[in-house]
Parts: sequence; structure tokens; C-alpha cells
Amino acid sequence: MMIMKLKTLNFDTVVIGCGVAGMTAALYLKRANVRVCIIEKNAPGGQLNKITEIENYPGFKSIDGPTFAFNIFNQIRSLDITYKYLNVLEIISKDDYKIVKTNKEEITCKNVVIATGRISRELGLSNEKKLLSNGVSYCAICDGTLYKDKIVCVVGGGNSALESAMYLSYICSKVYLIHRNDEYRAEGILVDKLLQKSNIECIKNAKITELKETNDKLSSVVINNDKEIICDGIFIEIGNVPVPIKCDGLKLDNNYIVVDSNMKTSVDGVYACGDIIKKEVYQISTAVGEGTMAAVSIIRS
Repeated sequence: MMIMKLKTLNFDTVVIGCGVAGMTAALYLKRANVRVCIIEKNAPGGQLNKITEIENYPGFKSIDGPTFAFNIFNQIRSLDITYKYLNVLEIISKDDYKIVKTNKEEITCKNVVIATGRISRELGLSNEKKLLSNGVSYCAICDGTLYKDKIVCVVGGGNSALESAMYLSYICSKVYLIHRNDEYRAEGILVDKLLQKSNIECIKNAKITELKETNDKLSSVVINNDKEIICDGIFIEIGNVPVPIKCDGLKLDNNYIVVDSNMKTSVDGVYACGDIIKKEVYQISTAVGEGTMAAVSIIRS
């Protein structure tokens, strides 16, 4: 009688993404003695690293995003959770296991948790990518200090845009907040704080139609094809788009992954949580809950 030898997998579960959802899932899995690995291609924390101040998460009156992210990552390190700095290219399903194909190696596992989150939406202007790091930025907390005592623009009307404008107002001599509509989509308390800042000028019903450059650096922006604002930098905060992962059979809705109440996707053994999934509310608190639910579903399976 021939005995089939089972394939030895690198890990029980691979979590793709080291934002708050992914780190939460990894924490719960590790504490349940699941062999887990986190894969991330950028800095740990994801979108948390762009948040200047968090005031709506239980247990913290106020904390900045990078500190919050670092605190969670320290928990990851204290539990000796394997962390790999890689770019995931594809998830391949085999009979009873998965292959996570990256830019450097292939990792095998039984289950995968996709927590890749979202990235900043672009304006879509012709020289926008060219001017990245030369006047164009998507992260005020990352690049704000480069514009000390200079003039900058912030584009957007949601919480992120107003938070960025507030943060930059303490660094820059002048901040223009440019919004395409007449009303902001941000929380009222943020709008009230914004209006108290003397060096923030709000421009509504305006659309950036051109980025002008001098010596390959941003020198001004054009609004509605007719008004020019001289500035040294522009911070784009007009929302986010999901970061999809190639995986055959994965059901998507406008590039967001569709999951059930247990964070299961349409592919057996593949789960998803955080900002990458299709849902109504995109908040830190919901991401934590979804990461927990994904882990618990795997533990119980």
C-alpha cells in the first residue's frame, strides 16, 4: 500500500498587508498558535502613517497615526510573528493549499488573509507622476516638513484633507484648501478648527486643471482653467482606491473584495479584511473588528 506524503507548508496562514486589519488578524492567529506570516511591501501601518491625529478610537483621547501603528507593530514583534518585506504578485490555489507568489519567493500556506488596504487616488493630470516628490505628495505627515515656511495647496474636502491642511498650517506659511464642491464632507469639529486658522485659505467649487512646473519642480497650480496659484507643493487628499491582488475566482465589486460576515471570500481558504473589502464604513475601528473576525474564522475552520 502506497502512503501519500502530505506537503509541508511554510505557514498555516499568510496575511498580506501590515495595516491595522492585517496586524490585528496576525495577532489573534499567533495567540491561537497558528503559524502566521505577514507580508508587506511598504512601511508597517498602511494608511495609519498618514493620519496626524486620531480622536475617535476608544481608549485614546488623542494619538497620531504613526505612533498608533508603531504600538501595534511592537506587539507583532513581541510575539515573534514572521514579517517579510515582499511584493505579492498572485495567490494561486492548489488542491489543499495556497501558493503566495511574490517578487522574490513563493510561500505556501493553508489560508490567506488579504488586507492590502487602499492607496491615494490621483488627480489624473499629465505630469502628476513626474512631479511626485518634486512638489506633489499624497501624505502631509510624511512630507510636510519639506515645505517649512513655504506655500502649499491641499486638495480635497473630507476628513483627510482637512486634517492635512491643519497639520500643514503649523509648518507652512500659507495653506490653500481646494475643494471641488461647496460643502465639506468632513466632521463638523474639523471644519470648526479649520476656520479658526488664519493661514488657511479655503477655495470651494474649484478643480485643479493643471500643474505648472519650473526646472522639473512644481511652481503653481491652475484652478478651473483660469486662476493660477503660486505654490511650492500640493498635497492630494481626494480619497482612496483599493489595492487588488491577482487571485483566480475572487469576486470583486469595483475592485473591492466581496466577503461574507465571516470575512470569507468567494475562494475557499482566502479571507479579506480592512479597507480592501466592500463595505459601508471605512474606519480604524471597523478594520480592527474585521481583522479579528477573519482570524477567528480561520481558527474555527
